[in-house]
Amino acid sequence: MKCDIAIIGGGMAGASLAAELAPRLSVLLLEGEDHPGYHSTGRSAAFWSETYGGPFVQPLTTASGAFLSERGFLGLRRGLHLAGEEGRAALAGMEAEFAGKVALKRIDRGEIEALVPGARSEWREALLEPTCADIDVAALHAFYLSAARRSGAPATTRARVTGAQRQGGGWIIETSAGQVQAEVLVNAAGAWADEVARLAGVRPLGIQPYRRTVVQLATFPRASPEMPLVVDVLGRFYFKPEAGGRLWVSPHDETPSPPCDCAAEEIDVALAVDRFEKAVDWQVERVERSWAGLRSFAPDRLPVYGFDPSEPGFFWFAGQGGFGIQTAPAAAALAAALILGAEPRLDPFPYRPGRFAN
Repeated sequence: MKCDIAIIGGGMAGASLAAELAPRLSVLLLEGEDHPGYHSTGRSAAFWSETYGGPFVQPLTTASGAFLSERGFLGLRRGLHLAGEEGRAALAGMEAEFAGKVALKRIDRGEIEALVPGARSEWREALLEPTCADIDVAALHAFYLSAARRSGAPATTRARVTGAQRQGGGWIIETSAGQVQAEVLVNAAGAWADEVARLAGVRPLGIQPYRRTVVQLATFPRASPEMPLVVDVLGRFYFKPEAGGRLWVSPHDETPSPPCDCAAEEIDVALAVDRFEKAVDWQVERVERSWAGLRSFAPDRLPVYGFDPSEPGFFWFAGQGGFGIQTAPAAAALAAALILGAEPRLDPFPYRPGRFAN
């Protein structure tokens, strides 16, 4: 198989970039699993928040908003960032950090109680993020896969990369589905990004996967569908309502992990329940299900987009943490511009691989 661009990884990152590039170049989208999006994409907590990921991720999220909204992938949710006495400084810092960039409204105890009945008395202050929304992750991923397929770049599954080497200005890529020849190799392998780099003889950047747990709870009272996404400003939990009055709760855990098909650990499930019960005066009736996914971060916790400074033709599209879904349209457009030699709409400088050169 020959192509201009071989993209390794068929999750949201790889699928969105394939959809951007396939109308202009020949693209092969290589996925090691039986179906694309099996790992992180298929296990997302599914929300779009302009504050999530910090001020350097916010431009990517904000720039993605119109695309996601106009195509029906967002459903209004609102976000509520809670602070007790020990979180007041963090709340003020967040307010200052996003001033003029994200619509945030300071609210008092009475408004907290109206939005989250049963919120414990320690939550005295909060910031309301009115633009926060749910994302239909499966529909967005399917949209990108379909767009790539229509442009001649269907996902090739069960194509796990086993090696890659430079040859004649391009790449010879060995996969479990056969050999691929490409001019450019795009590393969109998520938790496996450093592993793919090693296979290609490229210096890894220190992209570390972390396990994140989510549990689905049945509670009394049932969660109102109007309740916002509720986030502890100190990063100890978040929860949001789901269909049928259920709740999705995460203890906001970040446990270093090798790249793998991870599962929720009992201790993290128990931690999620404990933190939820300490946040609201509700009764947890049962844990209905739990799962975990891997979020992969570069050392500075910003994504990595661009050609490797020491290996021409090797393009990093990785390290997107937990915000790869909500930034997908803008990130794919930025990466496509860099590959095509066009002028990107957003500044790529904060995300360049060369920032780790030393």
